[in-house]
Amino acid sequence: MELSSSLAAVLHSPLFLLAALLLLPVFTLLSFSSAKKPGDGGGRRLPLPPSPRGVPFLGHLPLLGSLPHRKLRSMAEAHGPVMLLWFGRVPTVVASSAAAAQEAMRARDAAFASRARVSMAERLIYGRDMVFAPYGEFWRQARRVSVLHLLSPRRIASFRGVREQEVAALLDRVRRRCGVRGGGETVNLSDMLMSYANGVISRAAFGDGAYGLDGDEGGGKLRELFANFEALLGTATVGEFVPWLAWVDKLMGLDAKAARISAELDGLLERVIADHRERRRLSQPDGGDGDGDGDENVDHRDFVDVLLDVSEVEEGAGAGEVLLFDAVAIKAIILDMIAAATDTTFTTLEWAMAELINHPPVMRKLQCEIRAAVGVPGASGGAEVTEDHLGELRLLRAVVKETLRLHAPVPLLVPRETVEDTELLGYRVPARTRVIINVWAIGRDAAAWGDRAEEFVPERWLDGGGGGEAVEYAAQLGQDFRFVPFGAGRRGCPGAGFAAPSIELALTNLLYHFDWELPPHADGAAAATAARLDMGELFGLSMRMKTTLNLVAKPWSSDV
Repeated sequence: MELSSSLAAVLHSPLFLLAALLLLPVFTLLSFSSAKKPGDGGGRRLPLPPSPRGVPFLGHLPLLGSLPHRKLRSMAEAHGPVMLLWFGRVPTVVASSAAAAQEAMRARDAAFASRARVSMAERLIYGRDMVFAPYGEFWRQARRVSVLHLLSPRRIASFRGVREQEVAALLDRVRRRCGVRGGGETVNLSDMLMSYANGVISRAAFGDGAYGLDGDEGGGKLRELFANFEALLGTATVGEFVPWLAWVDKLMGLDAKAARISAELDGLLERVIADHRERRRLSQPDGGDGDGDGDENVDHRDFVDVLLDVSEVEEGAGAGEVLLFDAVAIKAIILDMIAAATDTTFTTLEWAMAELINHPPVMRKLQCEIRAAVGVPGASGGAEVTEDHLGELRLLRAVVKETLRLHAPVPLLVPRETVEDTELLGYRVPARTRVIINVWAIGRDAAAWGDRAEEFVPERWLDGGGGGEAVEYAAQLGQDFRFVPFGAGRRGCPGAGFAAPSIELALTNLLYHFDWELPPHADGAAAATAARLDMGELFGLSMRMKTTLNLVAKPWSSDV
């Protein structure tokens, strides 16, 4: 996540190369005179993981390129599933196999449970969030609040109306673009999917008035702010890995941009919290613990309301209690939810549609499954696709899982950090070592998935081919580490359950109501039905498609 393309751009910029050339002799001498491997101390000890040759004082950073998950896989093929790399002065262990992931995230989960310092997260999320917090009491409290109050099955179900309304708005945007006379117009589906993902999380976080913030009835300003926030959060700073080059971040404008976006986000969140507090004061709701689990009616409160409830309960705790969950933590947790939910929903939908376009037989088979379950448009009970239909759609679930296997939203997960000296597959891993788990490489490992590991084959989740039902069931329990797109263990993503219905409902509706294909060739020749969509990747906070997903949408009719 931190190893974004922006860092690669910095490392290859003329200014950086000039500085490196001028200072290389000095740091080469220093590296020979004072550099030590992590945890060196003599005695009979396990060996450190193998480490390929790097560049003096920069380590292996210049080798990673703009797609580090791919480069790290090729390095692992040469040096093994556990490697020791140096990102500047930061020792980093990279795990690239299911066995290594299982040991780090289950067998030795406690030893690998902390987080590496991420400069941009500290600047943008106050250093008080759940995702990037180091292992300790605050993290335990933040995760408890997130799991029990924000992301419980009951809370997720309470946003069903939000999801269905946002899907209806998505379909309306597609219809307006493709026209009412048979369609055939090109649709910028990437932009529409991002609007949908932002709409769901904005309303879940801030309430139904989210689009009205700052007079922004269409939500455009909010989307732009969140997009800038997510882009910065996925940006690595040079100073994080090579402290003496921190001035490069300032020169490139990263510091100023981070300060500006942070101030805008803080102002927005302060207004939202103040508005919620005023509304709560006027309405004077009944007391309670804020989770709504004792109410027979569905609880429709947004994340801000729930977090305010939690903070107020803790403020009223006994004198011996220490309040860790304050207003700053509320803002940080909200930003966590926005970043995680938006990127997971958007990237999974975009990659799923791209894979289906490149595999028309799979798309037609899935459309038949959906249309058979939902019914014919205009018929009794037809044309209205709801979450009640999702449980019947086995191939749909298989398509989503196969998409996540090949295109994990965060291909390197969020880096962990060891809290003590430990080991991994027989290698020594000293305390305070950064640990990256390459789930992208694990999901494409031929040893785990067979000869067709690189291919999009959703049937592998249905008929036992290449994984089958055993993988589907075990993966839901976090027991099969061949498939861990959301991590596992203490640091596993608790928000997967929030994203799943948003992804499945949108994908089901898009495939039920429309037929999709690639646009015609630019020269006006026959439609590019035999062509393949460019599946190039863009690495950042999440792994997105490099090119915009422009597709032709044609409204479906049973008479066609």
